[in-house]
Amino acid sequence: MKKTVITIGRQYGSGGRVIAQKLAERLGIPYYDKEIIQSVAKETGLSESYIKEIDQKPTNSFLYDLVFATQGPTIPDQVYIAQSKVIRRVAEEGPCVIVGRCADYVLRETPHRLSVFVCAPLEERVERAKRDYGVQNANLESYVQRQDKQRASYYNYFATGKWGDGSSYDLCINSRIGLDAAVDVIEKAAQALDGK
Repeated sequence: MKKTVITIGRQYGSGGRVIAQKLAERLGIPYYDKEIIQSVAKETGLSESYIKEIDQKPTNSFLYDLVFATQGPTIPDQVYIAQSKVIRRVAEEGPCVIVGRCADYVLRETPHRLSVFVCAPLEERVERAKRDYGVQNANLESYVQRQDKQRASYYNYFATGKWGDGSSYDLCINSRIGLDAAVDVIEKAAQALDGK
């Protein structure tokens, strides 16, 4: 992999993070996820836990936006701006895999960017949340759907596309085909783009 930056958006419980890790390992390129939060914490002076807390929860309140519009960027806006700088910087350093954080939108002008969205059937995502993530919730289905709503809210607040909408990505893949098979498909797409 010489130049392609791969961004991976994903539904909660789809296995997108594992796919991204396996893909980066197979291609021998850096993987960025929580590392972006760590860099943003260093640059802003905010704690990692605070950044994680607000990372996917921007306000959709008209009144909140109206009040803060006269006072400069809100904390979520400042975190997004800092994350965008980190994402652009790591993309300039060379090929890599970046998970979430509107990376596909931040890098939309990057010629060798492959934007991927990973989805899966709800029942598989619920099972993965329980089995792999250790989530213990009385209504797991509702919990998983809430996580997706938060991700969609974050993405739709900052990006012009729509989270999870196939037309916003270069490649959408359903992980029900298997995580390794998903890695195979994304690798082939990345190699094709890298050869251009």
